[in-house]
Amino acid sequence: MKFLIAGLGNVGPEYVLTRHNIGFLILDRLADEKGERFQQEKLAHCTKVKHHGKTLVLIKPTTYMNLSGKAVNYHLRANKIPKERLLVITDDIALTYGKIRLKPKGSAGGHNGLKNIEQLTGGQDYPRLRFGIGDDFYKGRQVDYVLSSFNKSELEALVRHMDKAIEAIYSFCTVGMERTMNHFN
Repeated sequence: MKFLIAGLGNVGPEYVLTRHNIGFLILDRLADEKGERFQQEKLAHCTKVKHHGKTLVLIKPTTYMNLSGKAVNYHLRANKIPKERLLVITDDIALTYGKIRLKPKGSAGGHNGLKNIEQLTGGQDYPRLRFGIGDDFYKGRQVDYVLSSFNKSELEALVRHMDKAIEAIYSFCTVGMERTMNHFN
């Protein structure tokens, strides 16, 4: 059984350790743990990992955040994966730093990457894992905040929080959304 795990972020060295790139960072760590490397494919950097008999197709869209739906939709179709076995990993300013929240569907909540996925996959009915980046910014400075690097204390805790997100990804793929939400939310 195959799953598509899409970590959202922006390509380019200036974005590597920014809050908006948490989806990329989590998938980089997951791939490293499994000894896999990403390769450039159509619209995304991709790799595949195995976990308990499941194949996880990991993608990091190279379309930039606001056009993530192009890559997600393409790789869903190319890998013949149904939308209920898609998991989108994204940052969320409405959650405190490091907190994760899984949902089987929902609104984009102002997140342009999620809006584009909704437009190109035909609705809000796809699973997502939201990673809290907090909201420590002044009014009108949201873009600067999400595109800024993690501060020192956030970086010190980042690996621990990413490992929790990876556990949630594995759980989603092995025991399903309901049990995973009950355990991690």
